[in-house]
Amino acid sequence: MLEGRDAIQRDLDRLERWARAHFMKYNQAKCKVLHMGHVSPKYKYRLGREWLESSPEEDLGVHEDKKLNMSRQCVLAAQKAGCILSCIERSVASRSWEVTLPLYSALVRPHLEYCVQLWSPQHRKDVDLLQPAQQRATKMIGGLEHLSYEDRLRELGLFSLEKRRLWGDLIAAFQYHEGSLQESWRGTLYQKV
Repeated sequence: MLEGRDAIQRDLDRLERWARAHFMKYNQAKCKVLHMGHVSPKYKYRLGREWLESSPEEDLGVHEDKKLNMSRQCVLAAQKAGCILSCIERSVASRSWEVTLPLYSALVRPHLEYCVQLWSPQHRKDVDLLQPAQQRATKMIGGLEHLSYEDRLRELGLFSLEKRRLWGDLIAAFQYHEGSLQESWRGTLYQKV
């Protein structure tokens, strides 16, 4: 809406005045506008005297495009997890669970779960992209190769990534209900519900 556009432009003007007052300058090349939603009017904004460039997608740690599609995030997470697993396979001689499982938990799983409550994979194809990383990691453990994926998970005390995400959602909902989340998060969660 026009009021929102004007408010954003006022905030940008205020940022520019603050920067000038503190003898700072924004790098215009790094300032971009990300229009979100299917029917975004694609307003133009300026920072100082220069117009900001529009961008179809941005990587803010969680990669999303203008349609709030998180499929690219799933692809990038799966690629990064695959690269790290390859490094582990090449550089670690031991295939015992005492070595492989902590490496997977510390180096691979964080990439598969980073901000997962935000970008939560909704489509089966996205979930199917992420799951092979954990399957591959459990296959790397000596003595378990002959078991099915579900049996390997059970043997190692792990959950599938989908169940683990749901478990995280349940914990967040419980913490919100019990009032143990910080006040700043409380408003955010309430708005999303």
